[in-house]
Amino acid sequence: QVQLVESGGGLVQAGGSLKLSCAASGSIFRLDAMGWYRQAPGKQRELVALIASDTSTNYADSVKGRFTISRGNAKNTVYLQMNGLKPEDTAVYYCNAKYIAWGTFWGQGTQVTVSS
Repeated sequence: QVQLVESGGGLVQAGGSLKLSCAASGSIFRLDAMGWYRQAPGKQRELVALIASDTSTNYADSVKGRFTISRGNAKNTVYLQMNGLKPEDTAVYYCNAKYIAWGTFWGQGTQVTVSS
């Protein structure tokens, strides 16, 4: 069973920064893409950023230029550096990992709250 462990959420003022981390268990050879999604109260879960095994990235338009996704040297970790945070970035952030032949797995979520 694959497990994803997230950390790094918290409370920050508008304009501030936070860095989220996620470590995935399981075979790195089967690990394909990793990413971050978020879900605000009353809204659907939405993509924030994805990074593929070839390190290509994809960002939601709302975070382009402010957020950066990266993978650690161990390849089974993913980070989300969030700068210039806005109150509308407030949400529960979920780590996501896609494994070849195993499917998709989710972390438990970490709360990010941005005060105005």
